[in-house]
Amino acid sequence: MNNGYTLAVILIAAAMTALTRILPHLAFSRRAELPQTVSYLGESLPAAIMVILVAYCLRSIDFAAYPSGIPETISVLVVVLLQFTLKKTFLSIVAGTAVYMILIRTAFPLL
Repeated sequence: MNNGYTLAVILIAAAMTALTRILPHLAFSRRAELPQTVSYLGESLPAAIMVILVAYCLRSIDFAAYPSGIPETISVLVVVLLQFTLKKTFLSIVAGTAVYMILIRTAFPLL
């Protein structure tokens, strides 16, 4: 690929990302209050997206075959425990990822 094509792809992706972030502000900036539907989506979508991501990440694990699924299960438990105790989403995700990466490199390297 040439540099012009790569630059065009990056610029278009950046413009579309900026546009999707700016449009809601433009659409709702003149209103004193957000519509109920938008407020509901803002409250429920983050949790729904996290559930979908967890299901996607765990979809190909064969829990019947030992020791498959142990690092994943431990890291999910770490995320759930941290989220319910500290309620810090970023910390929960980073800690769960770190636990998983450490487990697959040390305790379960051949999985």
